[in-house]
Amino acid sequence: MPIAVDIDVMLARRKMSVGELADLVGITPANLAVLKNGRAKAVRFATLAALCEVLKCQPGDLLRWEAEDATGG
Repeated sequence: MPIAVDIDVMLARRKMSVGELADLVGITPANLAVLKNGRAKAVRFATLAALCEVLKCQPGDLLRWEAEDATGG
């Protein structure tokens, strides 16, 4: 998928656990893991805003576009 998720990078920078972030954002750790691991098909703007508020970052710090290679990977 051409959208890469860098939540784990921000978690490391903030020295925060997945469970702690999930609690502060108001989502389950399982749903946060799906998003963090790039398996989510969508993210609500309210969730993205809450992640940015808690992590004190911009949406572009959490999500980035990567071109797919010619083999379709």
